Amino acid sequence: MKNASLILFLLMFTNSIYSQEPTKKLRAVDNGIKVGTLLPGKLNAITDVSGVLVGNKTLITGDNIRTGVTAVLPHEGNLFKEKVPAAIYVFNGFGKLAGYTQVEELGNIESPIILTNTLSVGEAVKATVKYVLNIVGNEDVRSVNAVVGETNDGYLNDIRGMHVTEQDIIDAIESAKSGRVEEGSIGAGTGTVAFGLKGGIGTSSRLATIGNKTYTVGVLVQTNFGRELIIKGIPYTKEVKHEEVKRKEDGSCMIVIATDAPLTTQNLKRLAKRSFIGMGRTTTVMSNGSGDYAIAFSTAYKIPHEPVNQKYEVPGLIDNNVMTILFQAVEEATQEAIYNSLFAATTIMGFKGRVVESISADRVKKLLLKYNSN
Repeated sequence: MKNASLILFLLMFTNSIYSQEPTKKLRAVDNGIKVGTLLPGKLNAITDVSGVLVGNKTLITGDNIRTGVTAVLPHEGNLFKEKVPAAIYVFNGFGKLAGYTQVEELGNIESPIILTNTLSVGEAVKATVKYVLNIVGNEDVRSVNAVVGETNDGYLNDIRGMHVTEQDIIDAIESAKSGRVEEGSIGAGTGTVAFGLKGGIGTSSRLATIGNKTYTVGVLVQTNFGRELIIKGIPYTKEVKHEEVKRKEDGSCMIVIATDAPLTTQNLKRLAKRSFIGMGRTTTVMSNGSGDYAIAFSTAYKIPHEPVNQKYEVPGLIDNNVMTILFQAVEEATQEAIYNSLFAATTIMGFKGRVVESISADRVKKLLLKYNSN
């Protein structure tokens, strides 16, 4: 009986440690990992694209709730009245992305972009629609296309409990701000697992110069995928021989891409497609059970809901022939954002006492030295 009480005490004590709010950790570049050749923006985040806002609501309660919401707003105005050009690319459709068909058909986004867990998509759609309807100026709106993406955090989170509420979604949207973006075990990344390690929210950006103008491409990811982790060609998972990782083959990845480059919806889709090259550089095999989506939008111009004389102004669009540098930017930013989601994540104990460890920065540094010395 005493032994049982001791075990219970230790479990409760350990769980209290693993359940703390995430603390700031170093990012990939701080651990000696430099991705690509293009320069990042000032913050190396999606918010380097002027006007873009990011908000989170993290749910860590008791032993079983490890989930949350992340909201990305293309601008702080009325998104329904001033839509942004957008496109979505589906790499593997084993997912529950809401709002896809209207974006595909019309080429714009008119709501905040919400990321959460698989079974909370319905609640997120409802809350996002209510949020848009309640914006001043939208009193006569009768149709809203809410864009909501997800990954399944059911390994660490009591996902069947459907703990994300309408207010949690609203809180994430209303907390959205510019500036530094919180990463790791936060918001929609609170309960995610990537490469058998603690995944989460990650972000990065790249600057791309075309002619005499420099544009920004920013990426935010929700990582919950991957068999074996590859860090700049180094087979991390094989090197640690599964000592520190739990093999997890299924899962999903949501990628949100923002740019201030004036692009057509066709080129936004091409940009979204190239993000999966960056994702592919971080793992070995893309699995059947992974729902992988990239949502791309441009802040360079807005699409009014009710254009004057049925027309609206579009700035000089970037030509197809100079898209390559933007492709490179999104590839590099996606790869680094995925790494950042790992390095910023904290070890989490959750549902059924399961524990998923964060990546070992010390092990990574040793591997970098080993491979660079060969």
